[in-house]
Amino acid sequence: MILAILTSVTVVMLDSVPEIAEEYHGLLRISEWIFTVLFTIEYVARLWCVASRKKYALSFFGLIDLFAVIPTYLSVLIPGGEVLAVVRILRVLRVFRILKLVQYIGEAEVLVATLKASRFKIVVFLITVMSIVVVIGSIIYLIEGPENGFTSIPRGLYWSVVTLTTVGYGDVTPQTPIGQALAAMLMVLGYALIAVPTGLFSAEFVQQNESHNKRQMRPSGVVLDAEV
Repeated sequence: MILAILTSVTVVMLDSVPEIAEEYHGLLRISEWIFTVLFTIEYVARLWCVASRKKYALSFFGLIDLFAVIPTYLSVLIPGGEVLAVVRILRVLRVFRILKLVQYIGEAEVLVATLKASRFKIVVFLITVMSIVVVIGSIIYLIEGPENGFTSIPRGLYWSVVTLTTVGYGDVTPQTPIGQALAAMLMVLGYALIAVPTGLFSAEFVQQNESHNKRQMRPSGVVLDAEV
């Protein structure tokens, strides 16, 4: 099933390349329908086997399984579908099938638990970053002004995000010495900020992984005790 998911996502990506889509249109469409039928059977089988069908249908994995097949069916139901932008969007949505891989990876449970456990810290970190972006973006707008490309505060916020993440597109840059000094400080700060969520997530991941390993080892220990 993992191979089918990866192959189906590859088909979706190839279908977005005009040259390949034109030359191999028939093959791509057949492949897409094969994967759609396969994932539909999987979805129906899961609904049939689970204890609570409603709970599964509304769960994360249930919705992912559903969204993996809906776009293909909707693209057929909409008249003149191939030329409509809405169908193009639906076809691109098929790439979210890659999320189906999560349920086939055992460590995904640990990752989800880690995200849940560290969600408050992550939210605080994101709020801090947003505050820095707003403050620096507003300051650079006041320092540089429209004559240097900073025509508005949102433009300053855009530059602040690009600089803080050390991307640096270069489409708008500070020209004054003060603005350039602020940019240098922001870039250094950006490198420091990258380490913060990594440290938070890594520490929490170690704890969750240890707990996960203990839970897996516990049943075997009970069996051994019973045998003794």
